[in-house]
Amino acid sequence: MFDVADIFNVGGITVGNIISSIILLVLTVISAKFLVKILDKFINKAKVKIDTTHYSFFKHVISALIYLIGFSIAVYNIPQLRALSVSMLAGAGVLAVVIGFASQQAFSNIVSGIFIALFQPIRVGDRIKIDTVVAGTVEDITLRHTIIKTFENKRVIIPNAILSEKVIENANLGEDKVIKFVEIGISYDSNINKAMMIMQDEAEKHPNFIDNRTNDEKKNNEAKVPVRVLGFGDSSVNLRAYVWAGDPKSAFIMGCDLNKSIKERFDKEGIEIPFPYRTVVYKRDIDEINN
Repeated sequence: MFDVADIFNVGGITVGNIISSIILLVLTVISAKFLVKILDKFINKAKVKIDTTHYSFFKHVISALIYLIGFSIAVYNIPQLRALSVSMLAGAGVLAVVIGFASQQAFSNIVSGIFIALFQPIRVGDRIKIDTVVAGTVEDITLRHTIIKTFENKRVIIPNAILSEKVIENANLGEDKVIKFVEIGISYDSNINKAMMIMQDEAEKHPNFIDNRTNDEKKNNEAKVPVRVLGFGDSSVNLRAYVWAGDPKSAFIMGCDLNKSIKERFDKEGIEIPFPYRTVVYKRDIDEINN
């Protein structure tokens, strides 16, 4: 005889088991997000000085643990999945090898993420350049990957294992102040000393410029902005000014501004910035000369 209860019992799995497991999964997701929000509010209200990188990584670890516990309970709540889990654990010898190969990269990313969080070659908020290809600000460091926000406001996601093997240029590691090279070529007919003086004057007037001389250098009356002759090009004498700024962003803005102001001063005071000349000879003209 047909029993209505059979509808709610398929293979020994009841609707109650399924509903309770779904509720557990939903509660797991809500709990993870809720706990992270509570932690954020607590840190903001307490105004505790905490390392941003460590805190960000800690939040991801807590979330991962909550998800692991929640999903484990949801699986254990269904008898058939519970039995399958026990069977899988019983064959752990073969399973361990399979999982080992399958999760080697994932485990490597987690270990690399832990090392990044501990030793901090990069931190959240740092301005970095990776292999001179990817440049931007570290936005987040998770268990698996690191998110870089580029200067074009794009996100580059790099697995931690790959990141740990790359050469990283970190502008925030150590002192923030940086030196900016302002390089300009002048014609051979131009007055070199006058051009060097203009470059020094414009650099020292810029609001982002800082005097980075030591006390000894100040006593010896060394220049605030040294300008050197780098060498000789095909049509120019190449000059370089060494200008200090408080941070990379200020240095970039200062460099752009100085390119403009120095060019305007050069134009005003008769310093020529050369450009290449080309003589084009048409084959028809050559034929006429030969004839």
